Amino acid sequence: MHGQAAAETITPLIAARSAGYALDQAFYLRDDVFAGDMALLLDRWTCVGHEADLAEAGDYLVAELGRQSAIVVRGDDGAVRAMTNVCRHRGSRICVEPRGSAAMLVCPYHAWTYHLDGRLRSAREMPSGFDPAAHGLIGLPIEIIGGLIFISFGPSPPSIEPARQALGAMTDRYGWSGARVAHRQTYRVAANWKLVLENYHECYHCAPAHPEFSVLHALAQPNARRLRSPEESAVDIAAGVAAPDLEAWPVEPDGREVVRVMRSQLVQGAQTGTPDGLIAAPLMGGHSHPDGACVFAEVGYLSAFLAYADYGVVYRFIPRGVLETEMEVIWLVDAKARDGHDFDLARLTWLWDVTSLADKRIIERNQEGVLDRAYRPGPFSLMEPGTRLLVDRYLRDLSVQCEAEA
Repeated sequence: MHGQAAAETITPLIAARSAGYALDQAFYLRDDVFAGDMALLLDRWTCVGHEADLAEAGDYLVAELGRQSAIVVRGDDGAVRAMTNVCRHRGSRICVEPRGSAAMLVCPYHAWTYHLDGRLRSAREMPSGFDPAAHGLIGLPIEIIGGLIFISFGPSPPSIEPARQALGAMTDRYGWSGARVAHRQTYRVAANWKLVLENYHECYHCAPAHPEFSVLHALAQPNARRLRSPEESAVDIAAGVAAPDLEAWPVEPDGREVVRVMRSQLVQGAQTGTPDGLIAAPLMGGHSHPDGACVFAEVGYLSAFLAYADYGVVYRFIPRGVLETEMEVIWLVDAKARDGHDFDLARLTWLWDVTSLADKRIIERNQEGVLDRAYRPGPFSLMEPGTRLLVDRYLRDLSVQCEAEA
């Protein structure tokens, strides 16, 4: 069900939702809602990885969202580009591995061959009048912020400028543009993507579900989630210990991508996210000592980030079906840090591996309960302002989309 018919079935669901309450069961179950979700997400920005994976000309990664697939590749000219992973002959996927390196992009079906910038190089046995210039790979919008690669599968995504400024200040402070990928892990969650995101936008669950996180982070305490005032930010910035906070999740779309950047204190004595709270890897960003805090950030619906003094974490949320979502977690360290010498990988990845596994369990239980005929949406708590903003903005974006299709 698409277009006007889908809009007619979804609009009543949006209208029936009670303000301040969780979503109705149908939002997590129905195929027409999921189709609307994917249309919404494809037109926005999503982080697909870090530039360190594309160190040399020909290095590429494949990014997928729903049925869409993109090739992100470094060209011979050093530029990083995003292109649809769809051959211009009969539509075959060109790159099938998640990462790799190639001098040319060659379709495995009929051997149409493309330059790294997407121009068609050769196509065998084509008729007279065939124009190679008209059959290059289709480009996609791409932005790089502090080494983080963002793409959109839509031709006109919202402005990323507010996110560029806020996230750029964070990545500059923690040296993410000079980072490398230490490890990556994918967690498959049997749940709707919105339940996954709702969980990651609140810390109401942290104390009962994440004791490892809670003993290190003040965010697990009531009233701890707050942005610093401009005056507080100015003091910290002048002292060289922070970048500005920003909450740009308005309920009404304003043509800009949503973004949140929030500095949060660690508990007294903690320096980073490790079993003992002590530094696990060389400090990032050229800093000489840890500052006893971390920075959480979200850009768009599907990308989240966490910066400690010694390592960074990237969360990529990838909807795969109505009841299936992948979380790819990427750990970043300073580019010069050596595995087994400058850091122990198990110690570095410990917190966000154990936390992700716990989140998988609690989200899947949440999904099971939401699918029960007894489920009724409950009210958000005082410790869930981020989730409430997420849900309110999602509904407004979905409503705008339905109005456009009606």
